[in-house]
Amino acid sequence: MTRRVIWWIRRDLRLRDNHALVAAWETAEEVIPVFVLDPGLRHAPTRRRAFLLSGLRALDEELRARGGYLVVREGPPVEILSELMRETGSTAVFAEGDVSPYARRRDTEVASRLPLVRMGWPTIHPPDALQKEDGGPYRVFGAFRRRWWSLAIPKIPPDEAIPSRWRMPAGIPTLPLPEIRAPEGFPAGERAAWARLRSFVEGEEAPIFRYRAIRRRVDGEAGARLSPYLRFGMISPRQALQAALEAESRAPDAESRRSVRMWIDELIWRDFFMALLYAFPDLRRRSLRPSWKTLSPPGDDQDLEAWRGGRTGYPLIDAAMRQLAQEGWVPNRGRMIAAFFLARHLHIDWRKGERWFLENLIDGDPAINAGNWQWATGAGLDPLSTLRSFDMIRQARQADPHGRYIRRYLPELAQVPDAFIHAPWMMPEDVQREAGCRIGWDYPRPRLKAAEGTEAQNRG
Repeated sequence: MTRRVIWWIRRDLRLRDNHALVAAWETAEEVIPVFVLDPGLRHAPTRRRAFLLSGLRALDEELRARGGYLVVREGPPVEILSELMRETGSTAVFAEGDVSPYARRRDTEVASRLPLVRMGWPTIHPPDALQKEDGGPYRVFGAFRRRWWSLAIPKIPPDEAIPSRWRMPAGIPTLPLPEIRAPEGFPAGERAAWARLRSFVEGEEAPIFRYRAIRRRVDGEAGARLSPYLRFGMISPRQALQAALEAESRAPDAESRRSVRMWIDELIWRDFFMALLYAFPDLRRRSLRPSWKTLSPPGDDQDLEAWRGGRTGYPLIDAAMRQLAQEGWVPNRGRMIAAFFLARHLHIDWRKGERWFLENLIDGDPAINAGNWQWATGAGLDPLSTLRSFDMIRQARQADPHGRYIRRYLPELAQVPDAFIHAPWMMPEDVQREAGCRIGWDYPRPRLKAAEGTEAQNRG
């Protein structure tokens, strides 16, 4: 065996189900865990950076419990890794693959100068295994899903491949990790990720069994809220899939099994968007539907700023955007409706919204974010996406029927009656006075001029 190698951690902050880590231990007697604070991380959104740093602290604690520790350095990865290999006498660098254009450029540079071994992906199936017979990418989710299910479910490496006592040299210089708290509602680390997954899939009344019924809601826990943990690999998508399949095997009825499969679809969508970015590195910059263009007349900067600040006059949209600003998180349904509203109602280029989401989301991921925006706004390759249309008031009633979500993030609407909570501009003046909410003063009129007249049928 080789004496010593480096395990280069990027977006796989976990010890279990880690192909790169298992391969490193199968190769060497000592494995040095390394995280490189790339200079670009200085510009990462505050909450996402806090979640990452908190996750690194949790990983360091796990390593120290086994007798090891996390080596943290800051600088260009190829220079830092070269320096560490010289310092420690390591013979290779093991790392998980990635799909983003930046990650692929970075890895190409490192591989050109160092012995880089890439093992595994941040997906369930490798992106290059999810291609059509002609080698091209799938452009429609349905066909992609059929191909996905035709492949064998990857096996998870056994935990015993990772030693209980870590072997590595002592005294390697490392930067101290700052004492930063994880964002509210998202404790970081592998243990926290597992706790969240178990609460979603375990027990006779597991939320995953109700997923079909609750997934379109924003006023409660409609999903597992695992995406930040998947984003940084604090849990692997294979582990999430295995837990879901185990839940399916003990589902109490057919409806529960259908709900489990629908949640598994979310993991498949994640693989789909990763495969799209792998095939189309410009996914964030170019609409994948050649005929797509921003609707005319295009929205202006005031419309964009109103959307960003949660001041469109549409309560569900505004609540979602204010939650994004306050927490760095929005339920999936809220994200989709907000995206559709920006592109198809305000006629603003979807890329401006995609950029805003990526800058603010804790779970912001280039592939998932761009893929969802292209799908929701009709800019992507799925031919059905151009047919999607939303009655904004009807969608709001389905997502937040009693207005609890809206009132939580829009306190100015707290006393608005249920009958008007989704269309407050319809309140008569006496109701506005009683509710302490004057439209145009305490809460804006809707940005769409047609709203006051054409949506009258949505009252009640």
